[in-house]
Amino acid sequence: MLVGIEGTIEKKEPTLLHINTNGLIYEVHISINTSNRIVEDRVKLLLTQIIREDTNLLFGFLDKNEKKMFDTLIKINGIGSKVAMAVCSTFSPTTFAEIIANGNSKMLKQVPGIGIKSANRILVELSDFTIDSGKSIDSSLRDAILALESLGFKGEHIQSAIKGASGDTASIVKYALKKLQRL
Repeated sequence: MLVGIEGTIEKKEPTLLHINTNGLIYEVHISINTSNRIVEDRVKLLLTQIIREDTNLLFGFLDKNEKKMFDTLIKINGIGSKVAMAVCSTFSPTTFAEIIANGNSKMLKQVPGIGIKSANRILVELSDFTIDSGKSIDSSLRDAILALESLGFKGEHIQSAIKGASGDTASIVKYALKKLQRL
């Protein structure tokens, strides 16, 4: 299994690189965020390799948190490499962690290929997603947001209502409901 690649860029497109490593040229799929950060002709990327009976794909990342985000997303049933790469192209790992922490399915639905069911599945299955900057997802907060959404409240109202809330899920929901009554 390949875990990294270093070489000279032969061809660069917004979501694709051809990297020459000592005469072998590899095709590596990248996110738009990674593409925007590549400014030199030589590159060193972390890789995720996906091997199927009909294809062998390489996905490259400059940032280990972006790789972790991609690897975590492709493990979710119904989320393939194309959608996972679209998420990586749309959000930075820090922004993605905040979206998960806030249970913001509306933001996730902005990604091509993600509908309401996929967005909710991502929020539920990634409740323990963390990045190396030390940010973790507060599962009580996420569960409270999901509960308030199921009651029919809009995402922007929920976000303003939960500011300053802490404690377990029930406490956060009670706090938010009191603030939502005033809106």
